[in-house]
Amino acid sequence: MSWKNLAAVTLAVSLLGGCSVVERLVYRIDINQGNYLEQKDIDTLRYGMNKEQVQFVLGSPMLVEPEYPDTWYYVYYHKPGHGEPQQKNLILKFSAQNQLTSLEGDYEKSPQFMEQFN
Repeated sequence: MSWKNLAAVTLAVSLLGGCSVVERLVYRIDINQGNYLEQKDIDTLRYGMNKEQVQFVLGSPMLVEPEYPDTWYYVYYHKPGHGEPQQKNLILKFSAQNQLTSLEGDYEKSPQFMEQFN
């Protein structure tokens, strides 16, 4: 094989495979949206906390539907530059007296959650 053929093959391989290699070399920022929550923050929640206390611990909810004002949604979306996106949800429900009654979603409920908050 002559050097011209070798150069042509090398050029063809680099052009065809270059996109996939260059794709990983290009820096892409991580995209974070919503409420970033840690498990330790969720562990501080207690049955019977009022809305103001919950908002002090977790911050403002991402979504409160007008028809269901006693249900708060905390949503966190993370898309790394070169990875698969992740989404974590936390749904809190309050009673008519504005007391926390339920915790659902992608976070573990603390074993102390059902201890009445004073």
